[in-house]
Amino acid sequence: MNMPFSLQRLNEWDQTLCIRVNRASRNRLMCNVFRAISQLGDGVFWYALMLALLLAFRSEAVPAVIHMIFTGFLCTTLYKLLKHKTSRPRPYQIHQDVICSAAPLDQFSFPSGHTLHAVAFSVVAVAYFPMLVWLLLPFTLLVAASRVILGLHYPSDVLAGALLGLGIAQAGLAVA
Repeated sequence: MNMPFSLQRLNEWDQTLCIRVNRASRNRLMCNVFRAISQLGDGVFWYALMLALLLAFRSEAVPAVIHMIFTGFLCTTLYKLLKHKTSRPRPYQIHQDVICSAAPLDQFSFPSGHTLHAVAFSVVAVAYFPMLVWLLLPFTLLVAASRVILGLHYPSDVLAGALLGLGIAQAGLAVA
């Protein structure tokens, strides 16, 4: 593939960092911890958070939960569109040094849907309930890291997912 020098260097950095971070998955404990985080980030955590908000704050939480549901639909729509348009193979499909340590939810790598949703849900939830930042920021960072550690995404997939999630959340908050 003939890429401009700067894009080629960026691609090399992305691959190198992916391979290095993925080495953490060779540690059984690390692998199991990040598998669990990834599975929670697949929706379980977010649905539990919405339910917990409704139980704890009742009617005060309804606007936040509706906003999170709407944000989730927008994120899923964009994520599916981009996955099929870019068709970027997952790192473990390209690099023999990358170990896939969890089952992928779909075929393609770009962008990271887990990260996109985690950032978007976190930004919306914290906008309504700022005290949640201590819980949601670390969890979101762990979800993002899990995607590279488990060999499912390149760092650029995670960064793109985070930026898209932030953009969707901020746009939604601007019109709310």
